Amino acid sequence: MQIGSGVKVFGIPPMESVNPPPHGGILTQGRHIPLSQDAALVVALAGTAIPFAHSAEDEAERWLRAMRLHGQVGSILQALGVGEAPLMTGTDHDHSEGHGTPNLGPDILDEVTERASQFATSREAETVGTPDILFAVLDVYGKLFDRALYLRGTSRDELVERLTSAAARH
Repeated sequence: MQIGSGVKVFGIPPMESVNPPPHGGILTQGRHIPLSQDAALVVALAGTAIPFAHSAEDEAERWLRAMRLHGQVGSILQALGVGEAPLMTGTDHDHSEGHGTPNLGPDILDEVTERASQFATSREAETVGTPDILFAVLDVYGKLFDRALYLRGTSRDELVERLTSAAARH
């Protein structure tokens, strides 16, 4: 088929049907759940930052930085006073980088996105939101993400409590 000024359109099936996503991608139980705009932005930012992380602790920090300014989770983190930099001295922070847990690997972005999709599916959501990304990161990174929150003056419990109360108001 030809469209307009010599541009040809071929009957090629969408890439998803040719190459299904690995490990189900964001297809969960046969249903595609798209990322919300804010969640997509967080995943994109984390995806560009994580390859440069020195350790799993550094990866967790980079997820927190990506989430801090976007979506519902970003609003709550800002309300809690979570800033860009940790609330510790530079020498302590420098000492922790490079000497921590090995990176979680190149597939970590896919793993977090898949878990976020599972959370969205379990709550019968139309899209994967930043809270789903947060809970996936908490699930994958555990105490490493708890530490990143602690270094910025908050905790998992405080963050989840704020998310829960915000969800109850809506």
